[in-house]
Amino acid sequence: MAYNEKLNDRVREALAHLPGVEEKYMFGGCCYMVNGKMCMGIANEFLMCRIGPAAYEQALERKGCTEMVFTGKPMKGYVYVSEDGLKTKKDLDYWVGLCLAFNKEAKASKKKK
Repeated sequence: MAYNEKLNDRVREALAHLPGVEEKYMFGGCCYMVNGKMCMGIANEFLMCRIGPAAYEQALERKGCTEMVFTGKPMKGYVYVSEDGLKTKKDLDYWVGLCLAFNKEAKASKKKK
């Protein structure tokens, strides 16, 4: 198992009420696109959350949350959340809500031609 499939099922269920949610399998995990923009995903055993720079510092104070490091540098506005921070539905709903709130203001990446 390249990524936590149980966690992926929980995220899929949490986003099921939204129109146009797209699952993309990449980087050995699953990414959820909302309104054509990367919103959140599963990487190994972690929930990857795109929360934006404004919520970043406060999010890092929550249980199970760590900065997302990519190519040796922290990605401001993205965090990983371990199972310690996702024990209950309320915990997961918090992160889903944070990701969806930022998704409204996030910019979509440019389409490759």
